[in-house]
Amino acid sequence: MEEDWSAVGKAIKSRSRELGLRQRELAERSQVSQAIIREIENHTVERRRSTRTLEALSLALEWHPGHLAALLYGRKPLTPGQTGDPTDTILSRLEAIQDRLDDISDRLDDLASTTLRRDQR
Repeated sequence: MEEDWSAVGKAIKSRSRELGLRQRELAERSQVSQAIIREIENHTVERRRSTRTLEALSLALEWHPGHLAALLYGRKPLTPGQTGDPTDTILSRLEAIQDRLDDISDRLDDLASTTLRRDQR
């Protein structure tokens, strides 16, 4: 699979700007040297980077740990909290169902309360 280091560099630059981070600050947050960050951002030295480097940068940029690795390989990055596991979808659907059930329950309680008051008159 072809690697797209240019996409990784652009994403780092863009996100750093969004968060108001300078390279030095990103280096401190991620524990990745400023020289490596500069190389990746400017796409000056193309070489294999460790998964840990990309994870550290992703986390420092407040992304999912696999965000930059996904971009590198042309995949859609996950959002924070997602694992890529099919249970993520199931859990989000269950949460939506639970929210809907809570709403229905509240409405039924309101209806029962209104009916009770009317019957007491």
